Amino acid sequence: MSQDPMDFEWSYWIEWGRERILWLLAGHLLVSQVSRLLVEKYKPWCLMVYGMAACWLLLGIKGFAVIFLHATISFAVAQFQLSLLTWLCSLILLSTLRIPAVEEAKRKWYDTENEYYLLLFTVSVRCLFCTSFSLEYCWHGPAQKSSHSFLWMLAYVFYYPTFHNGPLMNFDEFSKQMRRQEAFSLKTNLSILIVGIIRIFFWWFLAELMIHLMYIHALYSSAPPLEAASYWALGGLALAQVLFFYVKYLVLYGVPALLLQMDGLKPPALPCCVSLMHSFTKMWRSFDVGLHRFLVRYIYVPMGGSQSSLLGTLFSTALTFAFVSYWHGGQSYLWYWGALNWLGVIVENGVKRILSVSVIQDLI
Repeated sequence: MSQDPMDFEWSYWIEWGRERILWLLAGHLLVSQVSRLLVEKYKPWCLMVYGMAACWLLLGIKGFAVIFLHATISFAVAQFQLSLLTWLCSLILLSTLRIPAVEEAKRKWYDTENEYYLLLFTVSVRCLFCTSFSLEYCWHGPAQKSSHSFLWMLAYVFYYPTFHNGPLMNFDEFSKQMRRQEAFSLKTNLSILIVGIIRIFFWWFLAELMIHLMYIHALYSSAPPLEAASYWALGGLALAQVLFFYVKYLVLYGVPALLLQMDGLKPPALPCCVSLMHSFTKMWRSFDVGLHRFLVRYIYVPMGGSQSSLLGTLFSTALTFAFVSYWHGGQSYLWYWGALNWLGVIVENGVKRILSVSVIQDLI
């Protein structure tokens, strides 16, 4: 039975997973468990070396050099300990992914378009990791600089389970958990692995069932069926699409989350079911938890967040969604998407503030 060919993301990552990434993740698991058993103290460096080797193998020496260069530049700029300068550096590095001449040069490094896209997606995610490390470096005093060395940056940036597609884990969380030494139990880890694999296989099977039977994305790509459908049918299609998106990310984030657990780390919570969400705010807090923590810690709170004036809150929220739109690619439809989400969050929070006024509560 043929599958819906219109969901690029699912087809892309499943193809890469089957061909190479799952094997490299299995290699990471082996290195991790052996290092935890024999040389727990050196586990971060064993995993760093493995991640760098996996990157070199999959993206080639030029792809490896690009990511290493991004990390080196970010670390050098962080030495000034100026958050604004760090953000400027991060945005400039991110913008290089959208320069046509640079894009064309990188395409020539690879035989297929899929290989180039793997580099593009990986560097986009690595930019967030470099930004997280650099800002944490700026915020910590000289006494803590040993825990924010260049080696720790490389261990964080080249940590393989989150390397290509996330989920995002802020450096402060990664560093604290990676330094923590716990008693290693092979039996406990084996049970975590078996249960995790069963859950991921179930989610993968459900996603494959949906994409082979429902053809949601193909329907959305064709105008005649949409024009003939009733509003109820269109609503059902929209719900089916977001439910597939949810199941898809249970797989795409579930695999690295399982490996994080096997490494003794606590991964960000997996996406919450979209059927249980009724607000923009909850959607952003509960779907991609790692990205939400990044946005709150490094953009929303430093710009004032909910503790500032009304205009300050509006501005910090707008800046947060502007960055999300730009990081996702910066196309015009993404700016509209970001603006609508910003408007939805602002309206929700505005209504909550109004309802919290004692006079309004008395009337209700």
